Order: sequence, then structure tokens, then C-alpha cells
Amino acid sequence: MIEYIKGELTELTPALAVVEAAGVGYALNISLTTYSAIQGKKAIKLYVHESLVTGGRDDNFTLFGFFNKQERSLYRLLITVSGVGANTARMMLSSMSPSELCNAIANGDDKMIKTVKGIGLKTAQRIIIDLRDKI
Repeated sequence: MIEYIKGELTELTPALAVVEAAGVGYALNISLTTYSAIQGKKAIKLYVHESLVTGGRDDNFTLFGFFNKQERSLYRLLITVSGVGANTARMMLSSMSPSELCNAIANGDDKMIKTVKGIGLKTAQRIIIDLRDKI
């Protein structure tokens, strides 16, 4: 398992960062929070979450990069909730900061969570119920 990747930032878009480490370019899906934190930097360190999807027509191996461990931990909690996938969790972390999201979950603020594109009332309530005690 990859804990983090440290190297030179060679490409950056709001959704993807390419980090070159030891001659290998790693493409990592990132949130807007991470994008803002690493924008303009050359040498970076991103904490990694690996996702392997098997079955169906194609197997898929994807890396997700996070500026700090708190954001990665929150992402890992979000994807444990039924109905919240990798891209939905990344969208949530792009729409609000990890601390704002933690506060919304802890306070049961489903209206705040519902403002995220793709999150309805039932999913927002499920996130609150599943994660309130873990945050």
C-alpha cells in the first residue's frame, strides 16, 4: 500500500495532479481543496488512497491524492457510507473544507451536506447517521 508520494509536480488541473517520483509520473485524482493547497508549488507530498475496482468489463486501479492526512481520513470514512462512491466523496471534499464537512456531520446539518452536487436528502441523512459517532 502506498502511504504518500513525494516528488515534483509536473502537471496540475483542478481534478488531477501528476507527481514525478524516481522517474515515474503518478496521476492522482485530487479535490479542489488539495488543488488550492498545492497550486504554484514544485515539490509536493500527497497522501494516497488506492482504489482497485474489479469485475465487469474492465479492472480499474486509481490513485487519489490528498494534501493532508485529515482529508484522506475523511475521504475514507465517506466512501464507507452506502450510496457514496469515490467521486461523490471527492466532490464533497471539493465543495467544502474537511473541517466544514466534519462540523456539518457532527451537528446533523443535512441542508449543508445537501448543497453538494449529487447529494440528496436521504444520502445526506445517511452520511450523518453513519459518521456522526466516528467524527
